[in-house]
Amino acid sequence: MNSGSEQEVSRTVRGADGGSLLRSLALFTRSTQSAVAFSPFEKGGMSRAMTQPFAPAAFPYARPRRLRDSPWVRRLVAETTLTPADLVWPLIVHDGAEDRVPVASMPGVFRLSPKAAAAAAVEARDLGIPMVALFPNVDAAIKDGVGTGATDPDGLIPDCIKAIKDAAPEIGVMTDVALDCYTDHGHDGVLEDGRIVNDATLERLAEQAFIHAHAGADVVAPSDMMDGRVQAIREALEANGLQDVLILSYAAKYASAFYGPYRDAVGSAKALSGDKKTYQMDYANTDEALREVAMDIAEGADAVMVKPGMLYLDIVRRVSETFRVPTFAYQVSGEYAMMRAAMANGWLDEERAILESLHAFKRAGSAGVLSYFAPQAARLMQRG
Repeated sequence: MNSGSEQEVSRTVRGADGGSLLRSLALFTRSTQSAVAFSPFEKGGMSRAMTQPFAPAAFPYARPRRLRDSPWVRRLVAETTLTPADLVWPLIVHDGAEDRVPVASMPGVFRLSPKAAAAAAVEARDLGIPMVALFPNVDAAIKDGVGTGATDPDGLIPDCIKAIKDAAPEIGVMTDVALDCYTDHGHDGVLEDGRIVNDATLERLAEQAFIHAHAGADVVAPSDMMDGRVQAIREALEANGLQDVLILSYAAKYASAFYGPYRDAVGSAKALSGDKKTYQMDYANTDEALREVAMDIAEGADAVMVKPGMLYLDIVRRVSETFRVPTFAYQVSGEYAMMRAAMANGWLDEERAILESLHAFKRAGSAGVLSYFAPQAARLMQRG
């Protein structure tokens, strides 16, 4: 195209049979760059189209509100959809005597006994939620410096897995692989001389993942952020005939202020000494997330996660578009608690806010979302 000129570009591409197919729309441009024709009917055509110098019709011929005028047309042209099958329900489980203990900092969330967790899994199945995720709150008396309780084959998580699989075998069970819920210092790894040691922690994590998988977990999810943990876990699973167990790695987990209510729920808040900035990611970084994800995929992760979620949708988008692997996000406890507080004060419309927040994850490219709103959201979607 000549510099400074305005031209209409229309290209016809001939097929191998000599026939022809209109492959482009009219493009108008004043750019000095060449216009490239596209087909909105080709794979990826529309996304490519939006990057081209394209001028839509002017008002009044173009009236975008026509596509928003009625509920039926809004549904028809929606670019993303949200269903219960997009949700994972995180369950806080405990080894106490009571079936349900409310978590004060997370209204609507309870610590559940294995029996109550099994009942929740049945509810999830009936709501169309495909998977639950287990996070333990254990007696402080069993905690120590290396998280011994994490690898107890008769511990809380194996008990919950078995109870859930007996009650609702159709439900996927995901387990958290990290030591923080079992250590007396609240960190995700082995602590030596005030430092979290990476390689010694890998052995503990691999054993923990094996214990969970052997008990019947479908997905093990390392959330610890140690270097090399995915490879260590994958090798342990392969060596023990558990090659079909999925690894969903918390590949881009940031050192965040928004985990506070969760730490209260699992009982690690008071134990935690210092912070986790030497192993969890700096929230100033995005390229680092891509390196972490690339490593975990290369080491054998089947899917990856970004955590936190709502404040990190830019990371979700970069990861999902760069790697094209199932990318999950976690609507974490602090995000949940903020919304619950605003709802309780009448500052947010509860039902609309829940669904809008979850749609944001899908719009950013998430394959699925871990959310404490999962059962309520699923009921809202079923109601229509």
